[in-house]
Formats: sequence, C-alpha cells, structure tokens
Amino acid sequence: MKVLVDTSVWSLALRRKNANDSYGIIRELSQLISDSMVILAGPIRQEVLSGISQENVFLDLKKKLEPFDDLIITTYDYETAAEFNNICRRNGVQGSHTDFLICAISCNHDLLIFTTDDDFNQYAKYLPIHLYPEK
Repeated sequence: MKVLVDTSVWSLALRRKNANDSYGIIRELSQLISDSMVILAGPIRQEVLSGISQENVFLDLKKKLEPFDDLIITTYDYETAAEFNNICRRNGVQGSHTDFLICAISCNHDLLIFTTDDDFNQYAKYLPIHLYPEK
C-alpha cells in the first residue's frame, strides 16, 4: 500500500536544521522513497513550501520536491473531506481543512498516512483512515 506523506514528516526531513531527534522518521521516509511508495498531494506541497523567507532556501526545497508528482484531487475528495470534517465535529474533534482533505485522499485512494501530527490519531477514531506504520 502506498503512503501519503504529511507535511510534518516532510518538514522534519527537509526543513529542520538539526534533525538528529527525528532520525528514525527520516530513515523511514528515505526507505519509502527508495521503494517508490511515497505519494504527495498539492496541499501538502504548498504547506511544506510556505513560510520560507529566504528565496534560495525556498528554491532548494522546491527542487527537492520536484521528483514527486501530485496526486490528482477530485471533487469527490473535497466532498469526502467536508463529510469527514462534519463527522469529527459532531464527535467533538476539531481539525484543519487540509487535515480532513488528507484523510479524504487517504481513504478514497487507499493510502496510508505517514505523519507525526497527533491530531490524526483523533481523526482515526471516527474516520476510516489508516496511519503508517500500521499498528
């Protein structure tokens, strides 16, 4: 099963200056890339590239992400994201629109989500998503 890599993992691997604490996550991402298992979505690419004040750093990061094509997001994915938002809100769980879009893409395209964001553990209680690594 392919893996949708969340912004939190890309940031650890590509944006943090001292990533020693995250070596296991970076090693896992590297292995997934080597195995051609990584999927990227446009909203995640946008989040990773946002907030970079130095143009040379932005261009370097953009170049590192170029080999990864964006998964095509459909109307059904957006509708599913809205539905997932509603389900979670009814159960007292708040989240960002991007997080619910990631959940929808994962569900609709049969992808695992690789993230360090604990919010996804809450979403998984109410949504048909699966996190990487599967437990």
